Amino acid sequence: MGDLLAGPADVAAGLAVHGADAVDRSAPASVRDALAGRDVPARLAAGDPGLWGPAVEEEATTRLGWLDTHRRSRELLPQLAELAAELEDLDHVVLAGMGGSSLAAETITRTLGRPLTVLDTTDPGRVRAALADRLERTVVVVASKSGTTVETDSHRRAYWQAFLDAGMTEAEAARHFVVVTDPGSPLEATADEMGVVVLPADPQVGGRYAALTAFGLVPAALAGVEVTELLDDAEAVSAALGGDRDNPGLALGAALAAAATTGRDKVALVPDGTGLDGLGDWIEQLLAESTGKAGLGVLPVVVESPQAPGATGPDVLTVSHGGALTAGDVPGGGCEPDLAVNGPLGAQFLTWEYATAVAAVVLGVDPFDQPDVAASKDNTRRILESGPPAQAPSSTEGAIEVYAPPGTPADLTGALRHLVDGVGDAGYLAVTAYLDRVDDAAAAQLRPLLARAAGRPVTFGWGPRYLHSTGQYHKGGPPVGSYLQLTGAVHVDLPVPGRPYSFGELQAAQAAGDRQALADRGRPVLRLHLTDRSAGLAQLLDAIGRWRA
Repeated sequence: MGDLLAGPADVAAGLAVHGADAVDRSAPASVRDALAGRDVPARLAAGDPGLWGPAVEEEATTRLGWLDTHRRSRELLPQLAELAAELEDLDHVVLAGMGGSSLAAETITRTLGRPLTVLDTTDPGRVRAALADRLERTVVVVASKSGTTVETDSHRRAYWQAFLDAGMTEAEAARHFVVVTDPGSPLEATADEMGVVVLPADPQVGGRYAALTAFGLVPAALAGVEVTELLDDAEAVSAALGGDRDNPGLALGAALAAAATTGRDKVALVPDGTGLDGLGDWIEQLLAESTGKAGLGVLPVVVESPQAPGATGPDVLTVSHGGALTAGDVPGGGCEPDLAVNGPLGAQFLTWEYATAVAAVVLGVDPFDQPDVAASKDNTRRILESGPPAQAPSSTEGAIEVYAPPGTPADLTGALRHLVDGVGDAGYLAVTAYLDRVDDAAAAQLRPLLARAAGRPVTFGWGPRYLHSTGQYHKGGPPVGSYLQLTGAVHVDLPVPGRPYSFGELQAAQAAGDRQALADRGRPVLRLHLTDRSAGLAQLLDAIGRWRA
């Protein structure tokens, strides 16, 4: 904590970054000074697409709109107010969107205590539960930048059919939808055919940088959030982002890069208890998908609390985050972070976006593409067309079928030990769960349990949600990851209307497709299939607890 408080904080518009100078000094030469010497702060604030090299320049030209989208987004405010008034009787807001189309809105509503149902799963049980919840009072925000996201299209189809099955006419059903997508996308054409409201996204902003566009603002506004304040906070901090000093975005980005280039390329994201619930999940996608490519990258590790295991380590940069601190508060919420980032949510969004783009300059990666995401999608499509590959479990113990990689122990405890013990000094373990994140929420307890057992960074992601977040890093980042995939039996499936597959089949194909993509890159994957989800999770948690007790 001494280093954190010894140096001056970088503060602008109520957002403070503590500890950046100390992290920068840990590098052989100041990363911050080098960036300032290249005039990076002013060039980025001005939207210079050449910052990441000539190979990136063409794409960056159309992806830097996030720098001032908070200004253009004000044009949405009158329409949002009018729409919220028109749909006042539809007080159950469902957001069907993946990754950058849903994470910001979820963060906003969780932070401000407004109800929002986020549907970012293909688990048939969770989809069925959403469809059964206050259907007549539901407005569905269908959000997809490309307009081709298979999960979101499936959700749209399921809700449309549910409204018709409830006795609504097509015109009545159309009133229950709002679409957010890029102008000219296939989803916009579909929405026109359905006769539903379309609110255009900012085409100059990529999904994970879209927090302050229609993707973040529309569902939040319909859920009752006063979104103007978010734009005001971003506007206030934006004035500082062109300077070499008193620039929290530069301080944060330089510190992330300095740590990553000196052996601390895992970033533990620690909520400090001062609000901003869910911000870590949003930062996770931003950092992982923007930097995890070409064998490089910063691995974000979202931990549950300042006391949770896995927040520290020789190759870990510990970063706490939260709302503004009151006088006399010590940053970190009880842990001793290397960095502490505190301030209003709108300013956090813009500052982290800026910092990620700055870190990418130093790392030498394109912060706007996601070259390895397509691998899992392509595999999923092939599996849906031809069926899943036949595979027999290596062993079955209670409610768990073990699918161990060749050459590893076949039993549950042996396979787990082999996977965890194989995580090297520079490695990490990723737990990915193709389950119901409400009914099977106990699966998330595996992250801290395994982090304590392994003594290494452990991440947790719900499938297929993580495919649109850390999935890029898993396949394109440093090849040091090990993977534990959980799947579960589906006893009551749900068809996807108008498609030759069900949600259960889609979920299974996505899990198999990602396993194949990881295996193709030489990543070790242990799959555990729960024939009874509740019993299997209890059995697994007990096994790991007894193993490392």
